[in-house]
Amino acid sequence: MADRLIDLRSDTLTRPTDAMRQAMANAPVGDDQYGEDVSVNALEARIAELLGKEAAVFVPSGTMANQIAVKVLTRPGEEVITGGEAHLLWHEAGGASANAGVQIIALGTSGIFTADELRGAFKPRGHMVFPATTLVVIENTHNRGGGVVFPQTLVEDVCVTAGELGMTTYLDGARLFNAAVATGKTPRELAAPFRMASIALSKGLGCPVGSVIAGNSEDMVAARRQRRLFGGAMRQAGILAGAGLYALDHHMERLAEDHANARLIGEHISGARNADFDLATVQSNIVVFRTRPEAPPDAEVIARARQQGVLLLAFGPRMLRMVTHLDVSRADCEKAGAVVAGILDGRA
Repeated sequence: MADRLIDLRSDTLTRPTDAMRQAMANAPVGDDQYGEDVSVNALEARIAELLGKEAAVFVPSGTMANQIAVKVLTRPGEEVITGGEAHLLWHEAGGASANAGVQIIALGTSGIFTADELRGAFKPRGHMVFPATTLVVIENTHNRGGGVVFPQTLVEDVCVTAGELGMTTYLDGARLFNAAVATGKTPRELAAPFRMASIALSKGLGCPVGSVIAGNSEDMVAARRQRRLFGGAMRQAGILAGAGLYALDHHMERLAEDHANARLIGEHISGARNADFDLATVQSNIVVFRTRPEAPPDAEVIARARQQGVLLLAFGPRMLRMVTHLDVSRADCEKAGAVVAGILDGRA
């Protein structure tokens, strides 16, 4: 077993830097339930400004942000459209059905779908049999799609079509800052077509906890109430918000390093004959690849990689994921890519 593990299972595994810990310790706090936590208020105002929305609400997790959005924007018995293998559908324990009483329909491939596909799936209100399709959710970047960026021209087409059909829109932007770095567009530009949007602080930005949901003032009043209903109301949360404020100042621009490191890993994997992988899908900090039948089983790949100091994640049958972040260096990623590629081809 290697002395030091290069942990590429997720970008949620980062530890707060010493400077971030100091910012958290020094953050002014109050009771957020009374609207008196200065740091939370500052974070919410800053994210609202970054996303071009009227107001924002700090919540404990990206999953809660998504669940609040669905709850506020739908009614029980309605239908939500999202991209194939979306986080909302795959990784939230069935929360949309349990919390909001809606069903989810997935469109497209690798998380990307078109306005025409949306029109084809849409069901109008008042039908005797079908649930009304009232909300479309886009995840950008798309986790299970390999961190791919949802093209903004398609985003705009989908959102315009949704409006024409009487639907509303929500952006699951957990890794929206990665999408901004990858495209050169601002978070405000990427969020503009949506009624409501969220970002995660605990992924690429390296914070220990938290996401922020943003939208118009009326929706955010409703979102704050749903946060309470879901058990996400916090008190002196400025200690956590302080991490977010620090990350916005110090961890945004460096996301480009994570993208370059993911590309480096992808280049190694694409050279492995037993990997079924398109390097073009590496558009941000996530590398998702499938393995051919000739490759060792997933569990064996993971175990052998761990013995050589590399941690990665099984994402499905013969489907593996590696995610770069601020706690791994370029040298780490060079080693990790070489190790996994060697295991796939029986060389390591």
